[in-house]
Order: sequence, then C-alpha cells, then structure tokens
Amino acid sequence: MIVKSEALGGRGRRTRAALVLAGREAFEERGYDAVRVDDVCARAGVSHGTFYTYFGSREELFREVAAAVVGEMFTASLVGPATGDDPYARIEAANLLYLRAWSSNSRLVRMLEQVAITDEGFRDLLLELREVFVRRGAEGLRRLQEQGLADPSLDPRLTAVMLGGMVEHFAHVWLDLGERADEETAVALLSTLWARAIGLTPAPGGRAAAPDTDTDTGTGTAPGAGRATGRTGNLTATSTTTSPMTEEARP
Repeated sequence: MIVKSEALGGRGRRTRAALVLAGREAFEERGYDAVRVDDVCARAGVSHGTFYTYFGSREELFREVAAAVVGEMFTASLVGPATGDDPYARIEAANLLYLRAWSSNSRLVRMLEQVAITDEGFRDLLLELREVFVRRGAEGLRRLQEQGLADPSLDPRLTAVMLGGMVEHFAHVWLDLGERADEETAVALLSTLWARAIGLTPAPGGRAAAPDTDTDTGTGTAPGAGRATGRTGNLTATSTTTSPMTEEARP
C-alpha cells in the first residue's frame, strides 16, 4: 500500500524527502531512461520495498521531482517589494531571476519536455506546471492594462504564453547551447523586447512610468540552489529552484 504524504509522520516524511532528493540527483546525472528504482534506493539508503511504500513507480517519483523543480523556479523568479513599483525595473528583475533559476534546473525541465512528447500523462503534467507561470503573467499584464500602462488590445493569456516562451527559449539557447552574450546585455535586451511588446511606454530616462497604486509587477512562464556559470554568462542563483514576467506584466 502506498502511503499518502499527508498521512506520514515525521520519520515517514524524512524518508519520502530522501527518496525525492535521491531521485532528483539520479535523473539529473543519468537521464530519465537510465534510472532504475534500485538506483534511487541505493542513493537514499532504503530498501526496494520501502520505495514502494511511498511511490508506485519510477514514473510517479519523476512526477514528484518535476513538480518540485518547477515550484522552486516559480518561487525563485518572484520579484519582491524591494525592487519598487517601476514596471520596467520589475520586468528586468524577473528576467534575471528566471535566467538564474533556469541555469540550475534546465536539465530536468528539458527532460520533462522530452518525456512529455510520448507520454500523455507527462504532457498533461507539463501543461499543468506551466500554467502557474502563464496565469501569473496574464494577471500581471491585465493589471498594467487596467492602469493604462500596457496595450489594452493584447490578449493577456496569449501574450503571457508567447513572451514567456521567448524568454524560456533564449535561456535554453544561451545557457544550454552556448550562444554568446553577457548577462547584462541579455537581461537588458529581453526586458526591452518584453516592454515594447506589451506597449509599456518609457518615461524620461528610459523607464516606464510607475503605477499610481502600489501593485506588483512580476515577469514569467515556467523551473536549484547554488552557483551556476553559463558558457558565456555569469549567473549566481540566489534561491533553490519556465520564463519570467513581472507580477504585473509577465506570463
């Protein structure tokens, strides 16, 4: 019988967490197809039977790992109040945070995408996980439109999907494939393209006018702790954690 996480005691939660961590490490190092349940058990220091107390299969464990990674990316790309109310500054901050989150998690995100091509269950999971980023971006853009700061003719959801896809694909091409660009240039150009696409008109000095009310303006579509340096970038992840948007204008 598989024990649900909400029914676990302290020891059970620690064992389950150890299995998720072991699975994450194994998938990152060996790839989805090469990982076996025995590999995960050996890393976690538990028996084969113990694994099946918490997970019904390797696939179920991978679903858990993927959800955790995306959740970390979502949290890591949130723009805090210290950034201020300027929508353009928040777009810049969100793009930077997203690129840093991607640098630590791209292998697992791409792995999920590959598995989703042939597995309908994982395809549904991928869409579900991406939705949290799309919803955040769409809500942010809608707020900017209501404040008269963004093009009112844009469909918030489709805009969030498209601009989020732009940032996510650039992160892959830059950090995974080695496109040459320094961090400052990459973030600045992504943010300029994003702001122009939503009709965010720069105020004198090159910044968009700050909203009259104290609202959030975060960036983003879709998902590690530590330091990561791209082949040509210089990213230092500041949080454990697929594209950015401002809470106000990001997918």
